[in-house]
Amino acid sequence: MNNIDSHSHVRGESVYLDDIPVVRGTLYACVFDSPVAHGKLMSVDTSDAEKCEGVFKVITAKDLIGENQIGGIVPDEPLLAEGEVHFHGMPIAVVLADSEELARKAAKKITVEIDELEPVTDPRVAAANGDLIVPPKKFVLGDTANAFSNCAHVFEGRTEQNGQEHLYIETQGAYAVPTENGGLKIYSSTQGPTAVQRAVCRVTGLAMHEVEVDVQRLGGGFGGKEDQANAWAGVVAVATQLTKRPVKYALHRMEDMRMTGKRHPYSSDYKIGLDENLKVIAYEASFYQNAGASCDLSPPVLERTLFHCTNSYYIPNVTATAYCCRTNLPPNTAFRGFGGPQGMFVIESAIAHAAEKLGVPAAEIQRRNLIETGDAFPYGQIAESEAITSWTQAEGKFDFAVLQKEADDFNANSKYFRKGVATMPVCFGISFTKTPMNQARSLVHVYTDGSVAVSTGAVEMGQGVNTKMAQVAAKMFGLEIGDVKVHTTNTLRIANTSPTAASAAADLNGKATQIACETIRERLFEVAKEFVEAARIEDLSLENGLVHHNGEKTSLSWQSLVMEAHLQRVNLSEHSHYATPGIGFDWSTAKGHPFAYHVYGTAIVGVTVDCLRGRYEIDYVKCCHDFGTSMNTAVDLGQIEGGIVQGLGWVTMEEVVYDEKGKLRSNALSTYKVPDIYSVPKEISVSPLETEKNNLAIFNSKAVGEPPLMYGIGAYFAIRNAVRAFTDCSPEFDLPFTPEKVLMNLYADNS
Repeated sequence: MNNIDSHSHVRGESVYLDDIPVVRGTLYACVFDSPVAHGKLMSVDTSDAEKCEGVFKVITAKDLIGENQIGGIVPDEPLLAEGEVHFHGMPIAVVLADSEELARKAAKKITVEIDELEPVTDPRVAAANGDLIVPPKKFVLGDTANAFSNCAHVFEGRTEQNGQEHLYIETQGAYAVPTENGGLKIYSSTQGPTAVQRAVCRVTGLAMHEVEVDVQRLGGGFGGKEDQANAWAGVVAVATQLTKRPVKYALHRMEDMRMTGKRHPYSSDYKIGLDENLKVIAYEASFYQNAGASCDLSPPVLERTLFHCTNSYYIPNVTATAYCCRTNLPPNTAFRGFGGPQGMFVIESAIAHAAEKLGVPAAEIQRRNLIETGDAFPYGQIAESEAITSWTQAEGKFDFAVLQKEADDFNANSKYFRKGVATMPVCFGISFTKTPMNQARSLVHVYTDGSVAVSTGAVEMGQGVNTKMAQVAAKMFGLEIGDVKVHTTNTLRIANTSPTAASAAADLNGKATQIACETIRERLFEVAKEFVEAARIEDLSLENGLVHHNGEKTSLSWQSLVMEAHLQRVNLSEHSHYATPGIGFDWSTAKGHPFAYHVYGTAIVGVTVDCLRGRYEIDYVKCCHDFGTSMNTAVDLGQIEGGIVQGLGWVTMEEVVYDEKGKLRSNALSTYKVPDIYSVPKEISVSPLETEKNNLAIFNSKAVGEPPLMYGIGAYFAIRNAVRAFTDCSPEFDLPFTPEKVLMNLYADNS
């Protein structure tokens, strides 16, 4: 058993939002969005649109019954523009018509008068203007001011990191259906059903018990549907409330790309100090986050940048400051890694800078500074480190020295091609850094025929979480996976959910499911004890559909036990709760223990650069990765390989381009390049870290969703090393390192 959804996926039978049969009388929505990035909204004329064929109604901000606000952390994001527009693509009006085509046709008839204002697209400009969404955040460890004066080597520099389009296969969308007494049922393509529920309640004025949100699965999310699904659910909810009819809206690809936020671009400064032995003694970094026009999830993304600003290294003196800068771009949002990759890229750039100036391999500085058990992270948590172990095992498995020599020998004998090699250690914390979000619930039913139903707050979006939830129940009850069904994520069955994000869904919801199953199992064992003449329930177990006593099979089957328990009026259902123990963080001191555990790993990346054309190939990504004890190796390997390729895309080719007016130019798959089968590594080799350390993961199986993405960063430095092997130039730390940038750097001295 690998993935319970595989069969329905390959047969095209899996149900996504657009596959839900529509109710008779359904209207279709289309948003009219702002044609400019910043301005005063003087007037909106919907009269021509209202006269169009099939149009039922056009909605603007003045029509809302509830509050015109969907901002969760900071109330700065209206559902529909009112008074001002803050980004190109900001929703202004909603057309409701009998078909998608008619709604889109009518939306083109809407006209607006906007007194255009100068947009800001650069986060440093926003910071200089004092336009910050929240006050700056800072981590301090030791005393950098004094430490730098004692360093033998000090280097300073700047990095630039572009955004990244989520490009989930299924675009944003929602479908609202009216229920009795003015209630609503919302089918939403969201990672956060409760976040959608809260947003819908806010814009409609309904209470949470009047709004049901249901999610079957997503066609990808990557963080882009953690918060940004709220807007589209809010649109259809308001429309249904006003019309008393079902309303559906599934965005077209170019709408989605234009109107939604991306991975946060950052502009950062660093200062790094080393002693004579290449130990990093002091490190300072300033991060200017391009948050976009409203808060969204920018502050917690910014915080995780700080949490991962030293990556896998122990540095005794650290000062890291982060600024959440408001610009006139679509609100940027969560993306796999959630700010961690942006922080890691800066420290890796600082190390590469130092290595270049000192004439030593960057890997030597990396290796000498890996964090060890007992060392403190800048935020106060004490490491239980596998950093050195993962490096040593990766080096032993893949022989870094041999790979480097192969590249050097190739370069010495090639005129127009160069190979580059780089190592990339990774340390990534697992938990929501907002402590109250680290909780989950699970509802488990055992039916009288012995089959089992599980409902949790986890959302299946291709990462295999439903498979893992089914595995938990099957293992606890000694059943086959086919005896367990995982149902939709629904806010009536499981309330107050945390989003499926932060690589925490399997741990949180899996632990809750384990608790529920344990509780039911104990009740069943009390019944079984009499039948098998066991002295204690601790002597009983369930395996392969049979009750075992002291490890020996009995004649009592699972089905017989369940039916007997039912006849004895034993409760065969359980709703359980799990909260991650031992974690917490205090921002008043910027210290605490925010993570249940860390995932460690080390990768070596090799590339070949065509020095005539600037093109490159990723020859290999070889990594030793910390799975813990994987409960589903096939699913986990798929996540690791996918994460690596998505990380490679971010650092090499995925270039988000806005013009000076804040208009997205990379607005289609003809202008935005993502890795395809021809651009993925020729070889991805994943070696599990051999470790016996326990952790708080479900069945000791560590999270694999986000950490592998950071291995892709190694490709940036491998390409940079290949460029430097051809020319004397030192490329700026500016990602993505597109072929165009590579070519310009290859011949920078000759320009």
